[in-house]
Amino acid sequence: MKISLTFSEILQASLRGWNLRRPDQCLLSLALPIDLIDPLKQLSRISNQHQFGFLWDQAPGISIAASGQCQNFELIGQRRFELAQRFSDETFTRLVDLSPDVPIQAKPRILYAFTFFEQTTDSKRVAKATPAVQAVLPRWQLTAQAGSGWLRLNSVIAHEADIRDFVEQIWLMRENLLESLVNSTSIKIKSWTAINTVQDWQKNYRLALKTGINLVESGELEKLVLAVRQSVLLKNPLDPIELLSNLRKKQKGSCRFLWKRSNDESFFAASPERLLSMKQGNLQTDALAGTARSDDSGEDLLKSEKNLREHELVVSSIQNQLVKKGLSPIRLRCPRVARHGHLIHLHTPIKAKAQGFTPLDLVQTLHPTPAVAGFPRSKSMQWLQTLEPFDRAYYAAPIGWIDNSGNAEFRVAIRYGYTQGKNLHLIAGAGLVKGSSVEGELQEVGLKLAVLANQFDLGLQNQAISFNRH
Repeated sequence: MKISLTFSEILQASLRGWNLRRPDQCLLSLALPIDLIDPLKQLSRISNQHQFGFLWDQAPGISIAASGQCQNFELIGQRRFELAQRFSDETFTRLVDLSPDVPIQAKPRILYAFTFFEQTTDSKRVAKATPAVQAVLPRWQLTAQAGSGWLRLNSVIAHEADIRDFVEQIWLMRENLLESLVNSTSIKIKSWTAINTVQDWQKNYRLALKTGINLVESGELEKLVLAVRQSVLLKNPLDPIELLSNLRKKQKGSCRFLWKRSNDESFFAASPERLLSMKQGNLQTDALAGTARSDDSGEDLLKSEKNLREHELVVSSIQNQLVKKGLSPIRLRCPRVARHGHLIHLHTPIKAKAQGFTPLDLVQTLHPTPAVAGFPRSKSMQWLQTLEPFDRAYYAAPIGWIDNSGNAEFRVAIRYGYTQGKNLHLIAGAGLVKGSSVEGELQEVGLKLAVLANQFDLGLQNQAISFNRH
């Protein structure tokens, strides 16, 4: 669609699209170009009247801001990946894209957030359990890549007479955003003062580590990834937009994202780990396991027997899962070193041709990898629910999107924080294999939590979040 189209021309094109639709199609989607836009800076503007908000920021790659719920799907319990894929297929079948010739980054997307476990462990103790999957076709979608931006509006239109109002809404929003470019101001990044840490995580985690290490040393498990949650009470609620802007500067190689369920509740992360990327039937996933400080030598990490063994376990498991699915994965012979902020990791990309497979079928195949759960998978999951005294919720779970061409991107929600009002929860984990020690894993998790606090500018350096050797 040309930038030079007038309101009248866009309206007439939309009416023609309406008249060509099938009788059961009343879900319209229209995109208009809006260059030089930064979705991160504009999320608050497009979400002004909506509880739900979403940000996916890989700048200088693709950046996506979305708000409102045009269509949504939630489920607690089994068959969540199958039913979520059905929701995607049925929604896109009903959707009439009035601007089909836009570039791939401007395509309409359905957004997904899964919990780590199929059913939350707290579901019997709370009035409203956390959905095992949330899927949203947003009302507003703003995308940008390489300076090219697009604003999209999705809406249910029941009558032809409503088309004009539909076009007016996106036209006025675009004018509003263009005006904001002229009067743009930089986001002021600040720190948030912690009143206190709600509990010291180390005592309970030490006990769990002892049990977990016994399980891998005895051979019952080959690996177990135990997580810990540090709860913090803040003086003021976090502003997710400021926080994500901060992460953009400190975690340039990661994918920063935000899932805002309401004005009072959201989770966010700067994930270095790709669970799945699907582009024109080509699959890529990442094996990311083995961690050291970024000021350590990458050569030392590549020579670490413990880290190499842990990493190879993850690579082999992912390969085997894809082979069982009928795919022929290709991997690098040796891992690379990937740097993400204050940490470095062993990284092996894995690729495969995946024509004929749906994205969520493959997400189900891959989740959870041994990098965030352990091996064997089913036994590890059972032990996690026994040893971790909190519900992981969205931590280490898949989050991402699918567009109406079948392309998809899902990340593993690590480097993770969850906020509800003034309460903030930071979660990090460590992988236990033969050779692991309680003190070594305490130190690794303490480092990860301290890095999170530093990147979020939480001012927690002098509090119990840092690692203290007993």
